[in-house]
Formats: sequence, C-alpha cells, structure tokens
Amino acid sequence: MPLDDDAVEAIYREHGPMLRRVVWRATSDPDRVEDIVQETILRVWRQAPDADSLRAYLITTARHLIVDQHRAAGRRPQQVRLADLPEKDSAIDRALDQVLVEEALARLQPAHREVVTCLYYERLSVAETAARVGVPDGTVKSRAYYAVRSLRVILDEMGVTR
Repeated sequence: MPLDDDAVEAIYREHGPMLRRVVWRATSDPDRVEDIVQETILRVWRQAPDADSLRAYLITTARHLIVDQHRAAGRRPQQVRLADLPEKDSAIDRALDQVLVEEALARLQPAHREVVTCLYYERLSVAETAARVGVPDGTVKSRAYYAVRSLRVILDEMGVTR
C-alpha cells in the first residue's frame, strides 16, 4: 500500500539532498539527477519499504535506475557503445561506495574518524598519526581497531552487504 503524501514529503526532505549527491557523482547530469531522485522517491511511495533500511533502499533504487538508463542508452549505438558499459557501471559503484563510506564515517566518534582519516585516507603511519593527533601509538592502534569495528556495524545497519 502506498505511503501518504506527508510521509513521502518527509522522506524527500530528509533524504533528497543525499540522493542528489549520490546521483550527481554517478551521472554529472543535472537533468538526470532530478529525474532519478524523483523516480526513486516515487518508488518509495508505491512500495512503502521498511523504514529501518530506507536509506539503503533509496541508494540501491537510485543505483538500479542509473544502471538501467546506461543500459537503455547502450541500445542506441550513437549515444553509448556497449563496450563502455562495464567501466561506467564500476564508476557508478565507486561513486555510490564513496557516499556510503562518507556517511558511515560521519557516524563515527570524532576521535575514531580522525584516526581512520589519517591512517586510511592520508596513508600516514601509526607514528605519524600519533604525532598529529597527540596520543601514544597504542591509542592510535586501539582507536583504529574500534573504528573499523564500528564501521562494520554502521555499514550493516545501512544495509551494505558487500
């Protein structure tokens, strides 16, 4: 049974900006961004998915719509060659993965996020991270361990299965 208009409006208001970022990173086409976001919200309205996994449902639905559009465009050789599709699908996957990881990192404690950023994004050593953060090496290792553990839980909650 479809959701009522107020529920859909609340979903659009709360998740619309995140969906636009996800779709923009995958397509870089402002017209397609709005079309895909609106179609994604329309599917939420029609199918009324479980609220616990709504964010994951929205991202997955947007990804499917993007891939479907790429495949449909592939049927028209003047627009997209079929040989280009796997590369584009992987670019979409990378963009969506980046958004998911950024959202998961935002949910970490600030001290854990700082250590993960230093170690995994900036590729600093444990000693360099300890010097930057101002804590002993052992604390950096401990925070990294608990941060990765928390990220696994957060990503599970977001519905990420890979």
